[in-house]
Amino acid sequence: MYQPAHFKEDRTEVLHALMRARPLAALITSCGSGLVANHVPVQTLAEPAPLGSIRGHIARANPLWREYAPGSEALAIFQGPDAYISPSLYPSKAETGEVVPTWDYAVVHAHGTLRFINDADWLHGFVAGLTAAHEAARVQPWRIGDAPRKYIEKMLSMIVGFEFSILKLAGKWKVSQNRPPADRLGVIQGLQDSGDADSSEIAAMLAARSR
Repeated sequence: MYQPAHFKEDRTEVLHALMRARPLAALITSCGSGLVANHVPVQTLAEPAPLGSIRGHIARANPLWREYAPGSEALAIFQGPDAYISPSLYPSKAETGEVVPTWDYAVVHAHGTLRFINDADWLHGFVAGLTAAHEAARVQPWRIGDAPRKYIEKMLSMIVGFEFSILKLAGKWKVSQNRPPADRLGVIQGLQDSGDADSSEIAAMLAARSR
């Protein structure tokens, strides 16, 4: 990933925070058939230090777990918020006219290796924990125990788990922090006024980097 110094984010805790907030990862692997991309909801763990690990599962029918070469590099991409930036948001537009549109975004690339897991107890514990995490905000959270045991056993037999050992983390926060102060303020105001969630999040990221 192209990473100019002013857009680089390398604090592990910041990268993990985005990975947890946006857990649907694009998992890229190189198999015998070529590059393969799968979109998988995952769990990001702080251990083992220093970069942590990722856990997830795929359908047993997915050939990835059979075709992946053990020890080969894999890439998990976590796409954060993004927003179109109009030149009209820059005060410098009125001064020079020398402005063009751009796109602001935050993204994390996790490089590592995969280990696939077929153990039923591991799968049950992982799925139960992942479900609990995503159901926690609901008034009446659904729990894996709410479904018949035989049904859960059948569903677990149809998936394969994986652990992704993170060997390298790269983050890019391209949020207009390279613009002059007045233009940054214009972007923050314009994005806040737009009212959509991604624009508001980008505005907050830029404000944090402008302080």
